[in-house]
Amino acid sequence: MGLTPATPKTALILTGGGARAAYQVGVLLAIAKLSRHRKRNPFPILCGTSAGAVNAAGIACLADNFGKAVAILERIWRQMRAADVYRADALGISASGARWLKALALGWLIGDPPRSLLDNAPLRQLLTRSLDFPGIERAIANGALHALSISASGYETGQSISFFQAHPAAHPWNRVQRMGIRSLIGVDHLLASSAIPFIFPATRIHREYFGDGSMRQLAPISPAIHLGAERVLVVGAGRASEPQIRRATDTYPSLAQIAGHTLSSIFLDGLAVDIERMQGINQMLAAMPAEIRCHPEIALRPIKTLVISPSERLDKIAAEHAGALPWAVKVLLTGLGAMNRHGGALTSYLLFEKPYTQALIDLGYADTLARAEEVGTFLEL
Repeated sequence: MGLTPATPKTALILTGGGARAAYQVGVLLAIAKLSRHRKRNPFPILCGTSAGAVNAAGIACLADNFGKAVAILERIWRQMRAADVYRADALGISASGARWLKALALGWLIGDPPRSLLDNAPLRQLLTRSLDFPGIERAIANGALHALSISASGYETGQSISFFQAHPAAHPWNRVQRMGIRSLIGVDHLLASSAIPFIFPATRIHREYFGDGSMRQLAPISPAIHLGAERVLVVGAGRASEPQIRRATDTYPSLAQIAGHTLSSIFLDGLAVDIERMQGINQMLAAMPAEIRCHPEIALRPIKTLVISPSERLDKIAAEHAGALPWAVKVLLTGLGAMNRHGGALTSYLLFEKPYTQALIDLGYADTLARAEEVGTFLEL
């Protein structure tokens, strides 16, 4: 079913967060349940970053049957194991650790320095066998999809690049430190977008190596707007901000605590700032007289926004299920200080194991159904 000119283009923005992206699948399951037409894709524009890129591509590949696409994602995430995403066996972990120790001990004598803490070769295999990438173009051709955007960060240029596959009406864009480039989306784009710095290796696309799309992403909602979105549903990977109690401590932060803090800054802070900025623009436009707001030189337009984010702290849920990790990974994370209560943030990004991903799917499902009326009205389900 194609879009009519009067139909507002709705965008779905799926953010980064490693294993936390399982929460997004629960949200999508609830939306499919609330929809009167399970096959119809309620999101003509799909924008994914990091692990959210995998989920966005999963929907795009089967956009002409939204319910089936979500069911496939649910099956993948409910059966998830760390070994499906990165080498979690003792040999793989030991080899990685040995390379890092050798590099630290011998430095410049190393001819081939380590590229990442973990080897994500299994993820390439999972994506190759699970996603039908030619389905993206078929969905665009039959009107079930307007655009899919996958963001990644270029290590050479420092730019945030949004690779998009879209209807011919969509055009590239070029702004400060961010660009939109038309491309046929494939496995490499997803691997690049989800390459968490230091943890997973960068991926080469064309002339440049790219890493996690959440890095240096100054405006996470921008790709959706450039692609024509008039309303946006954002699914976050972290709990909405809440008052923090500052406590005195004499304990120096562990490597895991520092890494978790850094990753949270990369994945969560930019989105919160962009949402606040967009809400400010909406308020400014609403205060303008209609004749000024509609003037052709005013290049801004109001964007309706709905944000769904976890009602519980995902690092606490991760701490409850950390024991499900393979023992070799637990040994590695214990050495970094990630297996105690202060290191839960890092664990929450790497805990690709069924007990955790299933808990996050169930949480996303419950959080969305708790707002069923609001979500149904916003998406016109």
